[in-house]
Amino acid sequence: MIHRCVDCHTHVVPENFPAYAGSKPDVPWPSMAPAHACHRHVVIAGKNYRTVSDGAWSVARRIEGMGAMRVGRQALSPMPELLSYWLPADDAQVLLRYINDTIAGMIAAAPDRFVGLGAVPLQDMDLALRELEYVRNTLGFAGVEIASHVNGVSIGDARFDAFFAACERMGAAIFVHALRPAGQDRIVGALSEQAVAFPGDIGLAAAAVITGGVAARHPRLRIAFSHGGGALSVMLPRLAHAWKMTPRALEHMPEAPEVYARRFFYDCVVFDPLLVKLLIERYGASQILVGSDYPFAMGEGDPVGLLERSELDAPTLEAITATNATRFLGI
Repeated sequence: MIHRCVDCHTHVVPENFPAYAGSKPDVPWPSMAPAHACHRHVVIAGKNYRTVSDGAWSVARRIEGMGAMRVGRQALSPMPELLSYWLPADDAQVLLRYINDTIAGMIAAAPDRFVGLGAVPLQDMDLALRELEYVRNTLGFAGVEIASHVNGVSIGDARFDAFFAACERMGAAIFVHALRPAGQDRIVGALSEQAVAFPGDIGLAAAAVITGGVAARHPRLRIAFSHGGGALSVMLPRLAHAWKMTPRALEHMPEAPEVYARRFFYDCVVFDPLLVKLLIERYGASQILVGSDYPFAMGEGDPVGLLERSELDAPTLEAITATNATRFLGI
């Protein structure tokens, strides 16, 4: 049985990477090495960055996992570390082209089960716009995945405006994921940066898209934030209060912050029915998407079950599992 549910937050790692063919020294080019059973090590700069299962690249294993999760279709995006904004731009373009073509091959193997969210080298705007055109017009992807910042520069910064304008013009969806998050240097103990620092980082990115005027300048932009938008849900009332008290804010935000926030989409990788209900209350049921973070261990293994435990009415459940994704992805 193929379910109607569309999972908008999943990741791909190729089974192998091409050898580095550039001329620069010490480029942290990724490679794959054998691991146990059906796993492989992602090796970057000579170190094991992460060990991943074959669900990261195997269409058959991925479809098997989708059945167990009651998911009919997945949006495929790269593992965030592979966005590679720190590589020289021409090297990053070569790597991301390979990853985009890998995703395209997975879609071609099961076109009714997958949709693509590719990657572009945002450290170079000309190359990023060229790859965006390739991803959108040649490969036919729904859009792209980007990170919360590019080498420490927030995506709310005006230097990325040409990219957002192109996405708006081309109808490309944007999925924003935390990456190398702010604050991880303050984590104490054994818990990972994904557990502790990701929510703050993605919240900063979402807030910056509002406060930097991106949302005001590009009202037709379809943009989604991973992990429920992180801390934005608790920042929003404070942002709204500050907007009322700060006349200068009107320069970038002619409308109240919550107006822009309710135009964005948010996945529900939040692990708690109470937080699912908070997302719906903050942003509206029409803006919430299913996400699993498949195939990673930190993901939500039962995204439909989480929504069922949230005791949603039938129209809301239908919207979150299926129809909202068709609007966000344009499928």
